[in-house]
Amino acid sequence: MSERAILDTAKYLRNVRPIDPEEVVEYVEGVTHPAVVSQTLRDNALSLELVEREDGTFVPASDEPISTDFDGVSTIPDRYHTRFEDLLVEHFGPDWADGESGATLRTEIRRLKERYYRQEAVEYSYEAALGYAIYHLSDYYAAGQYVLDELGSRGLLPARLRVLDVGSGVGGPALGLAEYAEDALVEYHAVEPSAAADVLEDLFEEAPRNFHPTVHRSTAEAFEPEGEYDLLLFANVLSELAEPAAVLENYLSHLASDGSLIAIEPADKNTATGLREVEHEVVDGREQTVFAPTLRLWPDREPTDHGWSFDRKPDFDVPALQRHLDEGRRADGERDERDAATGEFLNTDVQYAYSILRRDGQRRLDATASPERFAPFADSEAHVTDRVDCIAVKLSHSLSEGNPLFLLGDGSQSESHYAVLTRETALNRALVEADYGDVLVFESTLVLWNDDEGAYNLVVDDESVVDRAG
Repeated sequence: MSERAILDTAKYLRNVRPIDPEEVVEYVEGVTHPAVVSQTLRDNALSLELVEREDGTFVPASDEPISTDFDGVSTIPDRYHTRFEDLLVEHFGPDWADGESGATLRTEIRRLKERYYRQEAVEYSYEAALGYAIYHLSDYYAAGQYVLDELGSRGLLPARLRVLDVGSGVGGPALGLAEYAEDALVEYHAVEPSAAADVLEDLFEEAPRNFHPTVHRSTAEAFEPEGEYDLLLFANVLSELAEPAAVLENYLSHLASDGSLIAIEPADKNTATGLREVEHEVVDGREQTVFAPTLRLWPDREPTDHGWSFDRKPDFDVPALQRHLDEGRRADGERDERDAATGEFLNTDVQYAYSILRRDGQRRLDATASPERFAPFADSEAHVTDRVDCIAVKLSHSLSEGNPLFLLGDGSQSESHYAVLTRETALNRALVEADYGDVLVFESTLVLWNDDEGAYNLVVDDESVVDRAG
């Protein structure tokens, strides 16, 4: 009876003023402590559409998009590391990084990396999940936030956010989402069948107060979504699915009309090019379009290449748990016979391939190629040794230690195209200064065929002009 009275009082007060649990105690007979009110409101926050503020009061969730001042990330909040180390100590003891336990964790990390490299199926025991989290929790946390900001910085993440995270693993991107949207009302659903879900559920105990998680112990193929979601997240899972395009298409039917699907994969060639293959299959001739980064700049054309494209951000600070494992005392007979502190278990690179799809046609930049002005990459064979004007997305950081070299795409290409800067001038410097995913306009760039690479080179020299589109 008291719970119903608390909820009725909250429904009245939510439209009048912030709900103060101490005030509600005065209204509801039989409730003697504000903590009871607070917990009842937290348990019903989704149905009441309430967010809890730092002062302990509750207010209606905003109707505006998520507001953020995100400016990059170099570390994961300490409370997650502390919680995770508690799991390690609970399972292995206080000297978890030393001896047989340290050897077990290092072996699991090597095994997982090897199976990923060989594109073999990966299975997670609890110990494998712990090793995986030591090595990848932080960089996946960072990657998740960077990709989310592609949407959040453009006002495309609602402050009442319903999320489905398919193949959530130990939760790096999920925790990144929880922190990125800490002031929003987030209804979060994770789909994860393995022991990684045990780690995930423990780490969620440290998530912000307005993040409401539910973990479903199911495979991506077997799970049956209900209703619509504002955000579908597939992080580091597509490469593990037998039919990733079919799985994506099934889940896309549950994406809100103004929602987004984010897919993230490691930057290595197999997973990054595999992501593009899935993207092409899912987008070609269907209602969803690419928001970023591989924009289709030519209407009614689709690329058929599978360029190795990934973004790179500043390195992450070395997580303390990685350093502990790397420096841990080796067990007798451990396969790694080198001294401790080899650096093998320090993973600070933030590199990832990603794709964002939407159903409403919105794109990161609303740029469209003009056939009267630009030559499409699909016609590059006819322009070899000619100078042309073209428009393209910058899809790599520099790939050369010599002349700067960048992968490009305009959405029509069947072979890879690279811009090579042979002579930098004030008029073409934008090629170097532009960010990954920016759209560039090229004037008077020389088209050559590189037979060794099986790709086209667009030579940018002192006769060329490069500007950012838009």
